[in-house]
Order: sequence, then structure tokens, then C-alpha cells
Amino acid sequence: MASSASVVLTKRLIEAAKPAARRYEIWDSDVAGFGIRIGLSGSKTFVVRYRAEGGGREAPRRYVTVGRFGALTVEQGRKKAKELLAEATVGKDPAAERKAKRLEMKMSALVDLYEAEGCYIQRGKRLGQPMKPKSKQFLIARLRHHVVPLLGHMKVTEVKVGHIERFFADVKNGKSARDVKLGHRRRIIVRGGEGAARKVFRDLSAMFSFAERRGVIPANLCHKAVVQKTDGANDRYLTLKELEQLGAACDALEAEGTNVKALNITRLWVLTGCRRDEIAGLKWQEVDFERGVLALEDSKTGKSVRPLATAAISLLQSIKCEEGSDYVFPAASGDHYYQGTKGIWPRIVKRAGLEGVTPHTLRHTMGAMSTSSGEALALTGAILGHANLRSTMRYAHVQLDPSLKAANRVGTMLAAALAGSKRDEPEVSNDAQA
Repeated sequence: MASSASVVLTKRLIEAAKPAARRYEIWDSDVAGFGIRIGLSGSKTFVVRYRAEGGGREAPRRYVTVGRFGALTVEQGRKKAKELLAEATVGKDPAAERKAKRLEMKMSALVDLYEAEGCYIQRGKRLGQPMKPKSKQFLIARLRHHVVPLLGHMKVTEVKVGHIERFFADVKNGKSARDVKLGHRRRIIVRGGEGAARKVFRDLSAMFSFAERRGVIPANLCHKAVVQKTDGANDRYLTLKELEQLGAACDALEAEGTNVKALNITRLWVLTGCRRDEIAGLKWQEVDFERGVLALEDSKTGKSVRPLATAAISLLQSIKCEEGSDYVFPAASGDHYYQGTKGIWPRIVKRAGLEGVTPHTLRHTMGAMSTSSGEALALTGAILGHANLRSTMRYAHVQLDPSLKAANRVGTMLAAALAGSKRDEPEVSNDAQA
């Protein structure tokens, strides 16, 4: 672990610090033992180092995390560091005390700690950027709605593999589901089921990986639990006939006066394969008609460029830009985008006879249609804006159907040729042979 010489830590200096091949620290010259750690991913964390057990040169060196830069200012970090160093000076061991407290930590407290310090995107064994605010909001909500009611009372160190497997089964069977009214036009609806169980299991595993990195638990027990960890290959896709039903439903509702914004958003979900809010919250500056692409400023995977089909371009060109708004589908009032699809979507699927279909089903349909048409997985991933090919691999199995049909067509011709050669081959007389 490399370390730099001591300098006065300032906001400008920390912001300018870049990640290196190894994580490193920059130490403060004003407060000895106070520093900033620069991680491989560029994360910046205030730390304190000191000598335990009397502070002599032979004493082991301890490191304590003070907090993330950004959540704490330099002065707040320096103040907390002074408090920890003062404890070490009088013979206390803040690192050991913190570890002991974490051994007593309950699952509900671990959720709090994870929310405050652990919500980062993990790339293999490395941490990437902080999660998008909406992704973090949904993840923490799932943990609070499912993990806290079912496991929150347990100490983290008491949780065993069997508890996790039982937790998965309980969520799947709806034990954590509830419908609570909080007040006027406010309620919490928590749904169970297999899909909810799979999602929260992934969230729990991510939280346990964070706890393992912090030394709270020795290993991530989710890796040993025997549950259905992935969504499998049985995702719902629309057939061409079902897409015809969806299109007819949108046309019929438009003729009846239904808000055309919701209907055009639905059509663009189909034609682009974009996520729900990537279309609902689309801005005109993100539409590049000249290149025929969407240049999304802030998708789930960051900035993303998506190719547009001619039909999608034509639909976008038919939409009038409303003065005073950057959004393609602006709200009726205020500086925000239209969010009325939640109320109209149920009417669309009911009219189309496709109950149970969600807007995300349309994204899956784009992926399925692409691979089933013989497009390479890399091209399908480009259309959907996947950050890596692993996300696109869920559609690999769809290629099997057209390949089987192709094999049958070719095999039929080959079989006919083989059979025909036996039937049509003229018999050769002995005289001719002679």
C-alpha cells in the first residue's frame, strides 16, 4: 500500500487526487495520523492511523475509517480524526472497540450502515461509482421492507446459511408482503413472490459483501445458500401477434382521447428497448436526428449512446417540441417530465388482452427479437445499452429457436437430396456396365 508525504489536506487537493494502480493515502501535515485514502475505483475515504497498546514502535498499527469525502468535509473529517486519536493517546483502541461493537450489530443496523457507506456499484472484486440515487432508493427500500421485518432483530454474527434460505422462502411465500396506509393519498404496498425474493436476495448478498469487506462478518453467507439466484431464461417476451394487439390498443385509446404522451412513450418503449424513465424523461438535446441515435446523459449505466430504428426516428420527428421545456414529454405543469404512464399503462394492457405485461417486458421483447433475428449479442447489447456482455447473455438462449428452424430447413433439403438420389438414380444394366 503506497503512501505519499504529508501535506495540508484541502478540498481542492482531495478533488484533484486520481486513482493509481494501487490504493494509497495522502497524510495531513496538520494532524499527524489523519489522511485520505484513494481507492482503485477513485473512492476517497478519510482514515486515521495510530499505534495500539501503548503506542510504541513495536505496537501494531491500526487503521480506522472516519468517513467518505463528500459526506464529510475536510474540517469535519479532521475534527473526527482528532477525537479518535485522542482516545488512542489515553490507551484506548478505537479500531478494536469498533470491531467489537460490530460483532454485536443487528441486521437492522447493518442496513443503516450499508445505506450510509456501502451503496457502490461492484465490478467483480472492485468497487465502481456510487449507485444512482433511484437505484439506491429502491435497493434500500427492499432491504427495509423485507430484511428488517424478517431478520432485523438478529445479530449479524448469528445469521446462518439456514436463516438466509428460510428468508428467501418467506419472501417468496409473501410473509413480508403488506399494504399499509400512511395518510392521505400515501400508502406502502410491499409485494412478495419469487421475483421479489430473487431481487432482495441479490441486495442482501451485496450488503453482506460490504460487511465482509468491513470485517463485520468473515464471509458472505449468501454464496453458500441454495436458492434460485438468477431470473433464469423464462422471461416474458411479446410475440409479433401480441405486439399487434398492443399497437391496436394504443391506436384505439388514442382515438378515444387518451393522453397521447403516454401512448407515444409506450410506442417508443417498443421501438427502442429503452428503460422506462429513459424514454419518459427523454430530453430533446439527447435526440441526435443527424446520427440517428439517443445520446442519453445519465442512464442506469451512465452516459449511453443507443441506435435508433427508422420507425423510432419518425415517431420522434412527429412529436412537437413544447416551448419552455427541454423534455420530449413534459409534464402539464412544472419543470419535470410526464409521469402519467402509471395510470394509463393498465388500460393499455387490459385493452390489448395482455394483463401481467409490464413496460420492462417491452425491453425484453427488443432483446429477444434482436437475437432471434440472428443479430450478434454484442449488437443486441448496444441496442439495449448494456455495460457488459454478461447482461446480454440472458437473451442467448433465444437464438436457439431460429437456429433449430434453420437446421430443419437445411436438413429437409439434405434429406430430400439423399432420398431423391436413391429414387431417381437410373438402374444400370449389366450390358452397360460391361
